[in-house]
Amino acid sequence: MESKHRLREDLRRSAEELGFCAFGIARADAAPKAGERLRQWLAEGCHGDMVWMEETAVRRAAPRALWPDVRSVVALGMSYAPAADPLALADARDRGRISVYAQGADYHDLVKKALKALARRLIELAGGELKVFVDTAPVMEKPLAEAAGIGWQGKHTNLVSRADGSWLFLGALYTSLDLATDAPHAARCGSCTACLAACPTDAFPAPFRLDARRCISYLTIEHKGPIPEEFRAAIGNRIYGCDDCLAVCPWNRFADAARANRAFLPRAELAAPALADLLDLDDAGFRQVFAGSPIKRIGRNRIVRNAAIAAGNSGRPDLVPALRKLVGDPDPVVAEAAAWALARLSAPAAGG
Repeated sequence: MESKHRLREDLRRSAEELGFCAFGIARADAAPKAGERLRQWLAEGCHGDMVWMEETAVRRAAPRALWPDVRSVVALGMSYAPAADPLALADARDRGRISVYAQGADYHDLVKKALKALARRLIELAGGELKVFVDTAPVMEKPLAEAAGIGWQGKHTNLVSRADGSWLFLGALYTSLDLATDAPHAARCGSCTACLAACPTDAFPAPFRLDARRCISYLTIEHKGPIPEEFRAAIGNRIYGCDDCLAVCPWNRFADAARANRAFLPRAELAAPALADLLDLDDAGFRQVFAGSPIKRIGRNRIVRNAAIAAGNSGRPDLVPALRKLVGDPDPVVAEAAAWALARLSAPAAGG
């Protein structure tokens, strides 16, 4: 037993050296209810058109459904805590708001590189077989992170940490080794409902439940078609994601931006991009601006669609010429969003 705890401590120190600020270990079967909750969520259609959630549901439901040999899960978190107020640009009508996590370098690359280095270290220390996962794999990182003691899933369904608030990128290392485990984290939300009240589109039908079809992050990132008109005004100037439910969490007062990986610091061109510049993007311009950013995966058409909706909410007639050009855009979704924005800007109460 002593050797297991010594191995855990060696691994924790290595994780810290690699930039992880949160570390915990759980048994592979430590989140038994996660699969049942996933199945119910899918049955209710709350995943919208994220068909890959359905296609991977069986493997996602439990670690051993994905890899039968896994015995322990190392859950890890890397901070991207912002130094500035994530809601500061709410009234900047000529600017687009990008979620904090996407203003710097692509976390997929950085977290996975660190995970692979940690996996090599574990092999050196104890051998075994390993697999590493960051976000894109069918892994339920948040329930596993809670089971490993690094935080709990808040009422907004995201992980909350007592040390890092709502600002953690999660990764998981699956191993065939039987490692010393940590106690699961207790929920610490209490009676607070700040995150639920902050949602502009009422995407939470109940605490701890998210309907992605109403979520601005889903609508601006995952959803490929026209954004339903009922949500467009509420989107405001958000062009990629939404931080509202995260930003209002009281636990963020303990989050220290000094613990954040410097690679995630906002790039100047992504911290407060001008809507006029975004509306003017072609494919080449999009690739240039968003190179090395997680935003690059959604492509030019979706970001311009989102910028057009933000322009429609801006009340700024100076954006009309750019929108008129987009009405003839080859992509019908972009063209429709531009036409909607023009109509909104020309309405008597445009801009509110």
